[in-house]
Amino acid sequence: MQPTHRSARANSRHPSPSAADGVNYLEDFEEDFTKPLLLGYLRRDLLVADSQVANLERQMAQFARVEGFSMGFTYVEEQAGWPMAFEALIESVNRYRASAIVVPHLLHLTALDGSFDAKDTFERATGARVLMLEG
Repeated sequence: MQPTHRSARANSRHPSPSAADGVNYLEDFEEDFTKPLLLGYLRRDLLVADSQVANLERQMAQFARVEGFSMGFTYVEEQAGWPMAFEALIESVNRYRASAIVVPHLLHLTALDGSFDAKDTFERATGARVLMLEG
């Protein structure tokens, strides 16, 4: 069985992340159920180029490996508006009891609604830690 890393993308063509439009296969991804699960989240509208999405997914997988996690889905919010990928992320954190999520920068969470402490609110609501690739 070839190891896989999947990326769920939410956009107007797909009403829910379960109808995601792509699967990314990373050669260096290894599924390990003995390690705590780490899920990823990023907002495409905060990036300059499409190529940054794949690069950040690789960085998240490397981060997971170095920090002792098993990397799961990376939820990509394709456009501003209703945060379908974020909702799917919360559902997955709760369903699979993910111990943490990783974002490229805290701005990827605070861009949802800058009026609250997104990190603290997410951690209290889900029980999962929020980790960042950048400080």
